[in-house]
Amino acid sequence: MELTTSGRFRVLDSPRERPELLLIDLDSFDPTYVETQGYDDALADAVDRLRPGFVVEATLTWTEDGTPRFASLDVERETRLEFVDGVTGVFEAARETWQTAEAENEGMNSRVTYDTDGAPNGVLYVFAKQAGARDLFEEFRSGVRPIEPLLQRVNENRDDDDPREVFVMRPADEPFVLVYIVFRADGVLANTVRDTYDCPRE
Repeated sequence: MELTTSGRFRVLDSPRERPELLLIDLDSFDPTYVETQGYDDALADAVDRLRPGFVVEATLTWTEDGTPRFASLDVERETRLEFVDGVTGVFEAARETWQTAEAENEGMNSRVTYDTDGAPNGVLYVFAKQAGARDLFEEFRSGVRPIEPLLQRVNENRDDDDPREVFVMRPADEPFVLVYIVFRADGVLANTVRDTYDCPRE
């Protein structure tokens, strides 16, 4: 009898060089690596369209060797996650947010950003780079440190179901890692950030 489980997951790229995706369970934050090859027809198309950041409702089945595969898949929200390393020319709002954290002797800080009309368009988080072997940027990218609590906080305070665009950046010459949650994917702000930091969509 095949073992199957169902749940809601955040999709991440696998940090391993294998044909797979990393799924983060939205309830437990547990990671599962799921194969992306060998599917047929509509399921193959659905798996091929998945991108980092998507929220999916999926049923997984385990093969005899214990490898999980998709049995069914439905994309619930097309939020996108972009990871950008070695960023230079960090925007002023990020530096100001970090300066406030330093002044208050805090390891992180956040602020809402606004468009030219004064409407909120995103939330910016900055985190102190960790000393020693710990790498906060890689922890976000590999799911070791879930980004979900930050996104949940945004979604709970917004009255829309728009896909978000999330930029996780490690500046080359700043002592912090930043997470910028833009409220509207493909909006003006998201496009500007992608163009500025050379992270075009696939």
